[in-house]
Amino acid sequence: MKKIGLLTQILIAFVLAIIAGVIVGPGIEVVKPLGDLFLRLIKFIIVPLVLASLVVGVAGTGDVRRIGRMGGITIVYYLITTAIAVLIGLILANLFKPGSGLDLKLSEEAAEPAEVPGIIDTLLNIIPTNPIQSLVEANMLQIIFFALFLGIAIAIVGDRAKPVYHFFDGLAEIMYKITHIIMKVAPIGIFGLIAPVVGQYGASVLLPLIKLILVVYAGCILHALIVYSSSVKLLANFSPVKFFKGILPASLVAFSTSSSSATLPITIQNTEEHLGVSKKVSSFVLPLGATINMDGTALYQGVCVVFIAQFLGVDLSFTQQLMIILVATLASIGTAGVPGAGLIMLTMVITAVGLPLEALALVAGVDRILDMIRTSLNVTGDASAAVVVQSFEDKHGAKTSG
Repeated sequence: MKKIGLLTQILIAFVLAIIAGVIVGPGIEVVKPLGDLFLRLIKFIIVPLVLASLVVGVAGTGDVRRIGRMGGITIVYYLITTAIAVLIGLILANLFKPGSGLDLKLSEEAAEPAEVPGIIDTLLNIIPTNPIQSLVEANMLQIIFFALFLGIAIAIVGDRAKPVYHFFDGLAEIMYKITHIIMKVAPIGIFGLIAPVVGQYGASVLLPLIKLILVVYAGCILHALIVYSSSVKLLANFSPVKFFKGILPASLVAFSTSSSSATLPITIQNTEEHLGVSKKVSSFVLPLGATINMDGTALYQGVCVVFIAQFLGVDLSFTQQLMIILVATLASIGTAGVPGAGLIMLTMVITAVGLPLEALALVAGVDRILDMIRTSLNVTGDASAAVVVQSFEDKHGAKTSG
């Protein structure tokens, strides 16, 4: 009998979790520890995996210009796809009007605007004052900065730093092996994560906002099919079908966990094993993407702001909608590394167009359902960037050698 592949096992667990959640209802909460265990297993390898793989990748390259080129391409790609994501969200929300004709009570409690660090503060905060503290707090941008400098210094020092290089190289290989082991229990973990969510959200919670949920989900799927398919095909000459099939396990884990950072080890594994991305590219592009790339979150902002405006009977002008695109795109960088980035971005966008912050209560009830698809899109976008950057690196390497 042929062994069932991991992807098939994950899909089966997914379907079983939905069925069990619908049948059992809130009582299915008893399986939640299985999901929590899986999450903790993933999270405990994120920091050493990112640090070790990035140090090895940079030290192996030893070329600051190459790192700068990769960083430039990555950030430009993330900003462009994020802006397109907001645009798709706005178009769908204006077309299908999910907020019109709703009979919902708005909470009278005033929501506090979230404090957002300025651009200068965000850039300064990338530089750690204590690298050990950054590792303890899992501050991904600071870890990336530390690893970059460590890798460059190892390359400059040369032979005397080889023991340090070999240490990180061995650590990276150990982390990859642990990731493989953890993925063997992924189907059980996904069942433990999805079933309680399905059991918690019955029809009574979902039906009033079903139109909003469908518009966000449709927008995320459209963005993936149009933008990522075009990107990998036109910029990297990579088959979109092969791309989506290769990143599907990571996308499903992201859907289950609602966390790009928690999915990072699986995203790295999938892009390297199934999409042909080198360790040097994946260890740089993917941790950066898990922190600042928020296509799904940005699309969600676009839909939710228009949804709130429609519910309140406010007509957003063309200028205000352009403002939504600008603020949501810049906020994806500005809120990098801040816990609850999705909520912070939404408060920023709502404030920018002059809508009351109390309206956040309208989407709070189904935010977990929306968070699942937007995180899945974020992770898929990270992988598409890795494929595109790898293609640019391959072309540049061919030109250099030629």
